[in-house]
Amino acid sequence: MEITKSAVAGTVESSDIMITLDPHEGSTIEIELDSSVEKQFGDQIRQVIKETLEKLGITSAKVVAVDKGALDCTIQARTVTAAYRAADQKAYNWKEIDSWNA
Repeated sequence: MEITKSAVAGTVESSDIMITLDPHEGSTIEIELDSSVEKQFGDQIRQVIKETLEKLGITSAKVVAVDKGALDCTIQARTVTAAYRAADQKAYNWKEIDSWNA
């Protein structure tokens, strides 16, 4: 999957995360995180975002994440949604995504 345009998923409400994905020139995933719990959970949040994008076959993206205490499952869902929107994909393969957590 290739990121071709900017896309957003999520909100800045309590217990949610807003993920913004943009195309990136390099072949890396760059993550900018703004979180009130960054000291305790910043590494985990970044890892969930990066692993989710890699599972979708995305190797190049700029991510801006504004976290308000989201759980891992919410971070993953918002990342998947933003990725599909940014790649202009209309059909979600939820069975494949669900199998990641099995």
